[in-house]
Amino acid sequence: MSSNNSTRETRMSRNAERNPSPAGKSGGPKQPRNGWRAFRRVLFVIVAIGVLGILFGAGLFFFYAQSAPKISQSALSSDASTRVYDANGTVISRLGAQNRSYVKSSNIPDGLKQAVVSTEDRRFYKNNGVDPIRIVGAALANVTGSSLGMQGGSTLTQQLVKLSVFSTAASDRTLKRKAQEAWLALKVDHNYSKDQILEYYINKVYMGNGVYGMQTAAQYYYGKSLRNLDLAQLAMLAGMPQSPTNYDPTTYPALAKKRRDLVLDAMAKNNAITSAQASEAKATSITAGLSKTHKSTAVASAKTTKVIDAYLKQVYAELKSKGYNTTTGGLKVYTNLDMGAQKKLYNIVNGSAYVNFPSSKFQVGSTIVDPNNGKVVAMIGGRKTGNVTFGLNRAVQTDRSSASTAKPLMDYGPAIEYLKYPTYEPVKDTAFTYPGTTKNLYDWDRQYQGTITMRKALYESRNIPAIRTLQNVGIKKATTFLDGLGMSFDKTLTLQNGIGLYISTEQEAAAYAAFANGGTYYKPYLVSKVVTQDGKAHNYVSTGKRAMSAATAFMLTDMMKDVMTNENGSGRSAAISGLYQAGKTGTDSYPDDYADKVPDGATMDSWFTGYTKNYSVSVWTGYDKQFQTGHYVSETQTTIAQEIYKYTMSYLATKSTNTNWTKPSTVTQTSQNGKTEYYVTGHPGTVTDTTATSQYGSTNTTSSSVYSSNGQVTTSSSSSRVESSTTESSTSKESSSTEQTPGGGNGDDDNDTTTNSSSTTTSSATTTKSNDDAKK
Repeated sequence: MSSNNSTRETRMSRNAERNPSPAGKSGGPKQPRNGWRAFRRVLFVIVAIGVLGILFGAGLFFFYAQSAPKISQSALSSDASTRVYDANGTVISRLGAQNRSYVKSSNIPDGLKQAVVSTEDRRFYKNNGVDPIRIVGAALANVTGSSLGMQGGSTLTQQLVKLSVFSTAASDRTLKRKAQEAWLALKVDHNYSKDQILEYYINKVYMGNGVYGMQTAAQYYYGKSLRNLDLAQLAMLAGMPQSPTNYDPTTYPALAKKRRDLVLDAMAKNNAITSAQASEAKATSITAGLSKTHKSTAVASAKTTKVIDAYLKQVYAELKSKGYNTTTGGLKVYTNLDMGAQKKLYNIVNGSAYVNFPSSKFQVGSTIVDPNNGKVVAMIGGRKTGNVTFGLNRAVQTDRSSASTAKPLMDYGPAIEYLKYPTYEPVKDTAFTYPGTTKNLYDWDRQYQGTITMRKALYESRNIPAIRTLQNVGIKKATTFLDGLGMSFDKTLTLQNGIGLYISTEQEAAAYAAFANGGTYYKPYLVSKVVTQDGKAHNYVSTGKRAMSAATAFMLTDMMKDVMTNENGSGRSAAISGLYQAGKTGTDSYPDDYADKVPDGATMDSWFTGYTKNYSVSVWTGYDKQFQTGHYVSETQTTIAQEIYKYTMSYLATKSTNTNWTKPSTVTQTSQNGKTEYYVTGHPGTVTDTTATSQYGSTNTTSSSVYSSNGQVTTSSSSSRVESSTTESSTSKESSSTEQTPGGGNGDDDNDTTTNSSSTTTSSATTTKSNDDAKK
């Protein structure tokens, strides 16, 4: 027994020597094996995930690649300009359209090829169109700054593919699009030689100022062909495609030089040139050899371009807001432009056959909208603008007061919508001082008519009844009404905005269009469809939103008919015999501190906005520098806006049916003082004769009708329903308007004015000017 025990102990001792147990713990020999097994398991999981990730990525890549668009040689070699079409599908413009000087590979200097490759893709001649090593290397280099800021993740071939078949819109920068781009780059690299790919790229890239291709750019910037440019000039051109506008040597020479020098450094690093050659070229002035004159690259005739200039400018602004790149996108843009209406409007404001303009500096801004869908069918941004391209578009400027054209929008529209005013609502034309101030408000004749109907106040464009009506409505509800018509403002509106809003003709034409179609607002738009280079179509429409009741739209329209047809209407110069139409005038007076520098009755702005069931037209007239000597709109000239509208609408009427508006079931017709009037069904108001007489036979009452919930008439003072937000200070930006003299028929204007006075002025007081727009 003892012998056996001794042998057993000896064996255990030997095993312990071979596998010592750490810290005397039992089971020690198993720990290293368990650790190694755990490591192998983790490694296996990592590798498995990696393999699965690669397989999944490859599968997704080929899935996306199957739906990639086709790419042809014509797509690779064609220019990438944006084509714009009118509503009939006719090309009206090509942004960057050019008589492009295409240069074959054999005529491209080696220096330019080396500059482009060094700048855009150093491994161009080694990769297969896609360079995974370059992608990783570019990412690291851009982080460390060692790439000189020159290298991105895409190869030169991928950039060519993007310019040839894909949209450059930010919304299209997706994983699917990148996969398709890479797939097509592989195909292009397989089907075309490196020299061919480089040739297509050099001829396709956008070089700023409407120029495509580096050969065309050489002619534009230096007046020479590529083969006659020196190293510094070739490097300049090679660096421009990344940001053509910012690297324009004629506009931003400092940025252009920095970019050119980076190209030269990249060439030296790529052993395309020596460091000495790079230094010598960098010492050359960036402006050396630049041409002082540039040959026009536009294919479209100058005459056509001038006719559609403002419209095109707004089209490009709309495209930019949607994320499209119009310089490198190769887009097909379909618009709502009615070329016939556009030419007619252009001829009216630029010729002498229709309107007698006082001078070439007298300006016009106008917009025509289809009330039934929001399509902007024509737009004029100015007259006698010379050869300026994309100049000031006065049709969309919002820094001029709309004067009394604001009254249906902010005063009477909300009064019908929220307070259920009938068209014969009694409104007070009596002495008025803006609450909290000593500022008095007057009408054109400095007289008061007492209590008159809302209809009469509107078609004669009386200021005081409009502001009293706004008081009753309240600024909050009026602002809500305007918001429904697409109008928002940075600052809180005040009572004075009831006779002048700072809006554009485009906004006003779209707002009045809601009156025309029965109360639905459509946001105005010019672009109806965009087809990107990959053939994908993007359609655009304006979705209508109910802005007011059909009753409000109908009753406002019926009252605004009288603006042109009533013998005392302020817009009789816009009347068109037999045509069913409605509209409103607006003219804006000079501030008090400038009034003595212009003749009596002179104004800064004159408007007319009118509509039929088929078209809404808004017209602004005036001078860009309204405070410059002689730049005022005289009394007789305030009718020019009406005349422009009249001739424009007369033309448009020949393109559509002449249909009157039908009374909706929510409106009841009645007779007041022998005249047809209307009220919202269930809210008749007073049934007595509400026609004011005053100097026209008025009772000159001092109370206005306000409706209770059951539709009965009560009376209240004009200030009893004023919201605190309507209180004005004497320094507020305010508006007043001047309108055509009622009853005259000779086109003379009458001034609705505001003056600073601490006392109520009688009707015999002398007319003074308002301090509207005093800050301008």
